[in-house]
Amino acid sequence: MRILIRPLLALVSIFILTAHSHANVSDEFPVRKLYPAVPYIELDTLHAERNKVIIVDVRSSYEYQTLRIKGALNIPLASKTYIADIKKLRADNPKSKIVVYCNGKTCKKSYKAVQKCRDHSIDNIVAYDAGIMDWAKKYPNESVLLGQSPINPAHLISKDAFKTKQIDPLKFEEMAGASDVIVLDVRDSFQREALSLFPGIDNRAFLDDTKSIQAFVDKAKREKKKLLIYDAAGKQVRWLMYSIESTGFKDYYFMKGGSLAYFAALRKQFIN
Repeated sequence: MRILIRPLLALVSIFILTAHSHANVSDEFPVRKLYPAVPYIELDTLHAERNKVIIVDVRSSYEYQTLRIKGALNIPLASKTYIADIKKLRADNPKSKIVVYCNGKTCKKSYKAVQKCRDHSIDNIVAYDAGIMDWAKKYPNESVLLGQSPINPAHLISKDAFKTKQIDPLKFEEMAGASDVIVLDVRDSFQREALSLFPGIDNRAFLDDTKSIQAFVDKAKREKKKLLIYDAAGKQVRWLMYSIESTGFKDYYFMKGGSLAYFAALRKQFIN
């Protein structure tokens, strides 16, 4: 009996460990289960194959210019020509694997990018879903930050550092009316839908318009004013921290959750 029990216990142990391992992977990459048909490539595998594949950054041009994988191309998923550009890339490189990536493990863009290609019969394309931050931390020599490579991983901005610059939407609204403040809306034209959150107060500049944004940073610095910045969902502004911090300016803050959180807070306020 004991001879039979030992193999049985071993099998049970293997099953438990395997299930636990799968659970950990699922927890670490929560979006994978939403896109089960999308093939993916792991961090170290991509690094080993980096000279054999074509790496495509599907984030915005601004995010790409801020921090990217060295040698990656930029074809934003939001671009109207995304499929046409990928098709041309495939035609020019018929046998090469295409690897797309975005910000990190909870970012859906890499999965959506692959799925969109599959829907248009573009094959041999996979998602690198660990994202740019994990890559930059582990492979700084193969990363580019603000045009410089290799990078210093210590210069990567953590989530905790980002949180110190976030302000509750209603607190942001309260501060926006002060005389020592410059308010900047960096949403794109589609996200704005011609609606200003603070009419007569806020200024506008697209994230990709680095010269205009820099001009507002310089103005705030020169006039010793606070710079309050908001986007649509409170995520894209994180990438602004790199360029702003590089100027030495510290008196800037972001609306937590962006305009979507602001409207949600207003609805809650009126309902209550």
